[in-house]
Amino acid sequence: MVRNLKKGIPHIFLLGYLLIILFPFLFVLFSSVKKDNNAIALHPFGLPKEFVFNNYYEAWVNAKISTYFLNSLYISLLAAIVTILIAAMFSYAVTRMRFGKLAAALFGLVLIGMLIPNNAMMLPIYTLVRKLGILNTHLALIIPYIGNAIPFTVIILAAFMRSLPSEIEEAAVMDGLSASGIFARIVLPLTVPAIITVFIVNFLSNWNEFLLANYFLSKDTLRTLPVGMVQFRNQYQMNYAQMSAGIVYSVVPVVVIYAFLQEKIIEGVTAGSVKG
Repeated sequence: MVRNLKKGIPHIFLLGYLLIILFPFLFVLFSSVKKDNNAIALHPFGLPKEFVFNNYYEAWVNAKISTYFLNSLYISLLAAIVTILIAAMFSYAVTRMRFGKLAAALFGLVLIGMLIPNNAMMLPIYTLVRKLGILNTHLALIIPYIGNAIPFTVIILAAFMRSLPSEIEEAAVMDGLSASGIFARIVLPLTVPAIITVFIVNFLSNWNEFLLANYFLSKDTLRTLPVGMVQFRNQYQMNYAQMSAGIVYSVVPVVVIYAFLQEKIIEGVTAGSVKG
């Protein structure tokens, strides 16, 4: 009895932690189906007396959530995919190809990018974006997102590629594959768990980014979801019910991606911990 109780204590703490984490989201979820700000103020933590699902329609159409949502989805996906392509090719070159000291120097140069805070680079990035003539376009976000994510992505993919046995490449060379063929047909498929892991991290980072999106995009039709969320105001006050519905919309892609890719995420996190 005592032994079972001791085993259950960690689960009790984890359950309490889970409730603490989920409570803010449940508050937002309940608020999104309440009638108005007054209903939220009277019962901030209770179930709604009347479920008003029209808030989701109003947020999607009238509050332009559809535009912000699609902008965020397009920018986040494109930046994450291009980042992985560039980082995977670079990681393969510095880990599996024989460049000697040059590979080590290039890898160290990329690691320096991890030491510089992104906020400290905002002014130089703004200057470059303005000189390139892409300010107030989606490229003003896509290119910085790719540049900011490459160092982290390279570190993860390079560590994974180093753990791959060299015998696989030797067999591929005997079969007549070139370096590009080995990368595309052998190394890249074996690196899928790590690729999915960094894709999730980069996608979430791009999806939630606010600072660059707020300063680099001034057209309302180009804004992303985090920036568009601050627009939930009518003539007199902020509509918290519709804002809560907008927050739910912002969480949906994250939940869907994790639900479909959770097994690959776990494989990527645990990859390399056990050697066969």
